[in-house]
Formats: sequence, C-alpha cells, structure tokens
Amino acid sequence: MSDLPFAATTPISVARVGLKTRDADALAAYYRAVVGLEELARDGETITLGAANRPLLVLERDAAAKPDDPRSAGLFHTAFLLPSRADLGRWINHAIENKIQVEGASDHLVSEAAYLTDPEGNGIEIYADRPHESWKWDGPSVEMATLRMDIPGVVGSVPAGDAGWKGAPDNTVVGHVHLRVGDPNQAEAWWNKEFGFDTVKKYGTQAVFLSSGGYHHHIGANTWQSAGAGKRDASRSGLAWVEMRSAEAKTPSAYEDPWGTVIRAVPGQPG
Repeated sequence: MSDLPFAATTPISVARVGLKTRDADALAAYYRAVVGLEELARDGETITLGAANRPLLVLERDAAAKPDDPRSAGLFHTAFLLPSRADLGRWINHAIENKIQVEGASDHLVSEAAYLTDPEGNGIEIYADRPHESWKWDGPSVEMATLRMDIPGVVGSVPAGDAGWKGAPDNTVVGHVHLRVGDPNQAEAWWNKEFGFDTVKKYGTQAVFLSSGGYHHHIGANTWQSAGAGKRDASRSGLAWVEMRSAEAKTPSAYEDPWGTVIRAVPGQPG
C-alpha cells in the first residue's frame, strides 16, 4: 500500500473530473485499458471510473454532443498522479508493450510526466511527483521546467522481478487539472478569490499555475490554444465539470469560472 500523494493532503485538492462524451462505453474502455482505471459504477448514461474504489473520472453520455473545439475554453488535460516513480515506470513499460501512442514525456523538476490524448480529444497526463521536500522555491514561486524525461531512469526504478503494471495502483489520484482559458490573468484572479488558491508559477502572459497548501499546482490555466476564448459552448463534448475536495466547505456548492466551466466544491478532509 503506497502513501497518498502530497497533492491530496492539502486543504483543497482535486477530487474528480467529469467529461461529456459522445460514446461513454468506448471512452470507458480506453481509460480502463490505457490509464488502468477500473469501472466503479454505472447509472443510466453515466459511468464512474477510479482506482481502488476512489472515484476519479465520471463519463456522462451525450450522443448528440458536437466534438470539442480545442481552440475554445475547456480541458487541456486531466492529470492522473501515480504514487511513486516506479509506478510511472511500470506504466511506461505497459505503454511500450501495448503500443500506446504517447505524445510527450517530460521532466518538470517537481514531477515526471507522460502525455497522451483520448479518442474524443481530451488531454491526459500520467505523472509521478518528486518528493515535495526537494522542490525549489523562490519566495512564493516554485521552480518548474520542461525538460526531456530520463525514460531509462524512470523505467529503471522498477524493481527487478517486479510483477509490472496491474492497473492504476492504490492511492492514484487526480493530482491536477489543466484548463484552456481565454485569459490567464482573469483565471488567476478567479481562483485566488473563489478558492483562495496561491499563485505558484507564471509562464509570461500565457499560463498560470495555482495551488493549495504548497503543492506545485492543483490547477493550471493557459492560452496556448485558446487565447481570447469566450464562454464555452455547452453543446460540445469535453469537460463537464471539475470537483474540488475542500476542508473549508460546509456544504456542496457549484461555481462557474469566467468561461462557464463548472467547478464544484464538496466538503472533505485532506486524504
């Protein structure tokens, strides 16, 4: 049993992500086979997936939905955080053995991450954090970068004779969600005000990273594809909502960010 990742021990953390999908069965099959999630429940047109009975992803079927527009506000990626570097190594071996298309593999100093896209265009990050005690801070700003991942090193962290990838391990969580927005400054102000998040990193005028409790980021917001985007088109597939677990919330509540993205808050203690 691995320890719960630091990302989930902060006062506010990501609980679940909801996706509107044109074909929930096909998308659920993808997340089971590729990400290693297990199906936890079905309720009408909704499928809930997770790891070790922890719900992480909810697929809501809408066969009439138009495809997501990557230039609009919405989801950049859902980031599934594995408990250890060896777990990421196991997943990389799984991706190689099953010829899973991976679009990138990066070392961000605070973490190591692989990137891919699901069949309906939703971005996915699968990553492992370095120990948070090793992260470097300059005042309120955490040091992050995008370097080439040391794939042999990550794979080499898997013990000899290991049983390999057996699906998303216990204590896998959604570590962060990265959003497409029209204006990172507006996103920053919204998350600062509504959730009390700290701004921990900016990449010029194009991206901002925010968090609770000293994590490197629970929310990212960028305009790499979506500069100037207005309100989201509710008839499109893609991100339906993001649910945050908050030790400060007394009752469940729902918000909309400046682009109409639904952000829920549910009461819950860290962990």
